[in-house]
Amino acid sequence: MTEYIDIVDENGEPTGDVIDRETAHSKGIRHRTAHVWLLRNNNDKVQILLQKRCQTKSSYPGCYDISSAGHIPSGVDYIQSALRELNEELGIIASPEELIYCGDRKIVSDKVFFGREFHDRQVSRVFILWKDINEADMCLQTEEVESVLWINFYDCIEKVRNNSIPHCIVMEEFEMIKKMIEG
Repeated sequence: MTEYIDIVDENGEPTGDVIDRETAHSKGIRHRTAHVWLLRNNNDKVQILLQKRCQTKSSYPGCYDISSAGHIPSGVDYIQSALRELNEELGIIASPEELIYCGDRKIVSDKVFFGREFHDRQVSRVFILWKDINEADMCLQTEEVESVLWINFYDCIEKVRNNSIPHCIVMEEFEMIKKMIEG
């Protein structure tokens, strides 16, 4: 099924034009995504939830990634999309008021996956959601998510920085989260 997304300007505002997701990535057309990082306090330490991408994903299969993220369908706003992705990928229901806005991140990336060029141009809105939920209480979308892992936030930063776990996480988002945690 073809997924249509809004073409956006440099600030993430829809231009009024729509494109299919595959073409957006083959031609490097700017579009929107929503990123939600789940956090919890456990034994006086902040933990972050990582999702392990399914092995059949076309990009970064088997890598640890953002707790929940997704492209924003045409005509949908950031928060509505973020909440939908949380529910679809992890089975978590949250309200708009629970999402804490961390900032926007502009992504420009050119890669090759399985012999196909992939040109990513995104404006990603980044949110935190504090949610004390066990892995066993989540309902994972198996086509997207292989597993999830709660990990100490500061240990996770080091593992990503040192590439000691397979991941597709960008340190810039950790810096945004760290700023919100530490005030």
